[in-house]
Amino acid sequence: MGALAAPVFCSHPSVMTLLSCLPKHLHRSLFFVPGAMALATATLLAGCPDDITPSGSSSTTGDPPDSGKPDVSPPSGTFCKLPGAVIFDAAGQHVVPGGGTQPDLTWLKLPEGFCAHYFANVPNARQLRFAPGGELFVASPVTATTGGGPNGLAGIAVLPDDDKDGLADGVGLYLGGVESTQGMLFANDSFYYQESTRIRRLPYKTGDRKAVKPGDVVVDIQVYTSSLHWPKTLDIADDGTIYVANGGDQGEACDPLRPFHGGILKIDGTPGGAQVAKGYRNPISVRCQRGHNNCFASELALDYSEAQGGREKLVPIHAGDDIGFPCCASKDVPYSNVVPTPDCSKVASESGSFVIGDTPFDIEFDLGAWPEPWKSHVFLPLHGEFGSWKGSRMVAIGTDPNTGLALPATDLMGHPTESMKDFATGWDDGKKEHGRPAAVAMSADGRLFLGNDVNGDIFWIAPFDAE
Repeated sequence: MGALAAPVFCSHPSVMTLLSCLPKHLHRSLFFVPGAMALATATLLAGCPDDITPSGSSSTTGDPPDSGKPDVSPPSGTFCKLPGAVIFDAAGQHVVPGGGTQPDLTWLKLPEGFCAHYFANVPNARQLRFAPGGELFVASPVTATTGGGPNGLAGIAVLPDDDKDGLADGVGLYLGGVESTQGMLFANDSFYYQESTRIRRLPYKTGDRKAVKPGDVVVDIQVYTSSLHWPKTLDIADDGTIYVANGGDQGEACDPLRPFHGGILKIDGTPGGAQVAKGYRNPISVRCQRGHNNCFASELALDYSEAQGGREKLVPIHAGDDIGFPCCASKDVPYSNVVPTPDCSKVASESGSFVIGDTPFDIEFDLGAWPEPWKSHVFLPLHGEFGSWKGSRMVAIGTDPNTGLALPATDLMGHPTESMKDFATGWDDGKKEHGRPAAVAMSADGRLFLGNDVNGDIFWIAPFDAE
């Protein structure tokens, strides 16, 4: 590393440990671990063969169908005026001066009326969640899994931005020594997190930035354990139900008895949780929408199965549902190589479907704060194909204003239906220089944060009027 310029920020007293008094724009490649004061460089992470099948499509972001060009005014809010913000307006793309040497985001393509800004770097960023005080928590595992790698922090990082400059003040370790972690949830004055097959719970007060001990086990999911599809994401519904995902495996045979392997459970006080819905191969994300008591799962379906009717899915979670795996690709669509042909008439239908290899990695909702035509949409980062990263992008799907449910949407025909629009593109440029979008979370101030489990970069997207 070359000589450093004069520091532009110093330690904030609420950040538990400081690597050194460095310019914040250097945080892309540096992180610290409290106690060990370890210095490392975020390395590229290898993918696992969960999204191998050559298929999927990517398109450049453009105007929404039949909407015409929006009448876009200059940024009126605070965030899109911050130094280093990449602005997308009627004149094209430009960068707000004064951002120093922040990582380049000019490869990104967004609709007019939005901006993007670098925030921090956490290696193997697999899940993002906001604490009640506004700090961003990031799950950074080291256990190999779909698309992830062994170069994480083996724990959960906390990233405050106390000076409100759009950049993380530092990357602290809220909880270490957790190799297999992805799911996180703030609820019931507690912080829930995954540790291997277990979901643990810690009392949480606003402003806590360092766990004093591991949490108590609230559920240990042993009904079926996958060594590759081990992530257990979770969220809480409006009615207080906490749902947890459990992964199945690629090589499962179709059993007419349909035992529960991969699926959705709920925390109900029993040691292993209560079974809610089955027939999943790899439910990589669970997310609940506020206001309608709706919860959804993102299902990564059977690799190599496109010719058999296979599709990745966005699935509403309903008690008693069976979404088909490993017997059926979808409702009334049996996998063609399963003998004898299974009955798929009772399989639950998905809300959204994607070509095998699109790999929808996470789910997040706008609850009405964003401008039209993106208002009240559900956003999904697509990890893209293993090897080529083809199809890597973020899409938005409209929701029904009365029920809140995602509108029927698909890109199985090679291009998205009207209800599904490409929102952010640029990863799929054939160069593999920008990593892959993996995790997404909406902050209380209306910014959409996006994490990358390949290069570790985290940036946020905001509409022009966001404050």
